[in-house]
Amino acid sequence: MFKDNFKEFINKLFSGNQSNLTKIFSTISIVWMVFIGYLIWWNGMQSPGFNKSFKWDEWIWFGLVPAIVPFIFYLIWKKKD
Repeated sequence: MFKDNFKEFINKLFSGNQSNLTKIFSTISIVWMVFIGYLIWWNGMQSPGFNKSFKWDEWIWFGLVPAIVPFIFYLIWKKKD
């Protein structure tokens, strides 16, 4: 059931037939993930150690999870048509 709702939501999101509110939330989520990714990259470049690699675990917890959670809540609380 959740899997079907998720597939329907993804298809609706990329079909171009979404509401303005969905477009706004999608844009905010993408901008948030890119901004946090930039901050994590910049922080890694400024670190005094030898490891200058991108910290994927920080990006997942501080960039990806906060951007996806509102959509999960939307899918859970969405009224059936």
